[in-house]
Amino acid sequence: MAYDMKLPDAIDLSHHLSEVARAREISPLKDLQQYLGRDDLLSIAGGLPHPDFFPFDKISATVYSKDVFPTDSPVTTLSLFSRIAQFFGKGRDEINIKRYAKQAGDLSLAESLQYGLSSGQPGLQGIIREIVHRIYKPAYRDWTILIHSGNTDGWGRAVMTLCDPGDVILACEWTYPSAMAASRPLGITAVSVAADEGGMRSDALLETLSSWDEKERGAPRPRVMYTIPVGQNPTGSTMSIERKKRIYDICVEYDIVIVEDDPYYFLQEGQYHLPQVRPVESKELSNDAFIASLVPSYVSIDYQGRVVRLDSFSKTVAPGCRLGWFTCNPLFRERFERQGETSVQAACGFSQALVAALLMKWGIEGYIRWLRGLRGQYRKRRDFCIDCFAESFELKASTVNGHQTTYDGYIRREESTYSKRWQENFMGTDDFFPVISFMPPTSGMFLWIQVNFQAHPSSSQSGKKDLELQLLKKFVDAGILVAPGSIFSADGYGDDSPGHLRLSFSNAELPVLKKAIGTMAAVLEKFFYGEDQL
Repeated sequence: MAYDMKLPDAIDLSHHLSEVARAREISPLKDLQQYLGRDDLLSIAGGLPHPDFFPFDKISATVYSKDVFPTDSPVTTLSLFSRIAQFFGKGRDEINIKRYAKQAGDLSLAESLQYGLSSGQPGLQGIIREIVHRIYKPAYRDWTILIHSGNTDGWGRAVMTLCDPGDVILACEWTYPSAMAASRPLGITAVSVAADEGGMRSDALLETLSSWDEKERGAPRPRVMYTIPVGQNPTGSTMSIERKKRIYDICVEYDIVIVEDDPYYFLQEGQYHLPQVRPVESKELSNDAFIASLVPSYVSIDYQGRVVRLDSFSKTVAPGCRLGWFTCNPLFRERFERQGETSVQAACGFSQALVAALLMKWGIEGYIRWLRGLRGQYRKRRDFCIDCFAESFELKASTVNGHQTTYDGYIRREESTYSKRWQENFMGTDDFFPVISFMPPTSGMFLWIQVNFQAHPSSSQSGKKDLELQLLKKFVDAGILVAPGSIFSADGYGDDSPGHLRLSFSNAELPVLKKAIGTMAAVLEKFFYGEDQL
């Protein structure tokens, strides 16, 4: 595939390699793979099981058609569509992978289930390159891709390749806890950067870097930034391209490598509107219009090759695939590959074969059509979730920065068991306070809720973290499970931090989600206004 030859090549970023990365050598056995595929060689070097002894003769799967999910209809559960498909025999396709390929270019189990290249199966690599070129459009010429076993694997390789023990990484103040848990045992900690409704703040990043005092901090200035710019986990924010440009320029100035962990990229749901003012669905977007509607990736403005983008099929196909890829410069790719050779060796052959077969069946344009339908389904799930909050709480809206809306959630006084008694005993009627506040997510799968613990009767005796854990236990006792906000703190959670909860709208059946939110309202009412608070 020809790329724009006028674009610059990546700059030399070899000084960012960790001591471990510099010490890695090519696996001696893997080095022999460069000779595989040559017709003039009789290979008896590797310990490869004979494919005749694989117990799998053929793998077949029934898959959804690329357009099974409309982009402009109510949420449709997979189980319902399964029944519809079985009844009408529509909305399905078949994929088959046989033991041996009949012709060049066909997938085969003999190749897919054999010890393979750490870089991934060639057919899948080609498809992924097309996706990156079609959608992300990197801003330098010699970008490359490398298949990994999901973004957790990708981040693990990135942090070991780019950081040494004692290093500090930059992260949003609220971030994905497993990423931080992966780096801490390596002696690599995080410093949090303040965020707002648009994600990490560029001014806060600049202040952190410009004022860095190595003696005071006990660590050299950070060289790596970890970010989830779309569907930020846990807040659900979406970073604009304008902010990405400001942050990228700062990273160029201070020589920072950006690790862009972006599994929710295609779940850009847009602004939430209450049902009474919700706009009517416009006509269906074309693939080109859909791509244009997405906030561009950091790689689209990366003219130096300092962005390591992590993509995953976990949210667009299935998380059990454990399959994704890096988009990065050739130097980093080669070091990531060396690490993979002596750890996972290669992503799962079954997953690579099935995903490759699926994408070959759909084609790149068919995959984009699938993504359009997927976004529509998650948008409607997001809307349904917040509609349920509007039913269970009295929501009052306020506008942030002229375009995004924050909602304060009050216990419905006309339906409350306890709030009238609480007001009569302790508060003036004008002092009735919201128990929760939230900003509807614009991407991803999560709703990030601030619980106003400062208004709790026990706030002066109990810290916010303790109240958060108390509330979590009461939710569990009532039969619902949400994630406590404290676990998402990048560098520690103190009592000066506002209390939060994270809930997901992605998985529960809609009646279950509605019931859970109603139960949350009842638990919060009792927690703030119940008998033991009077």
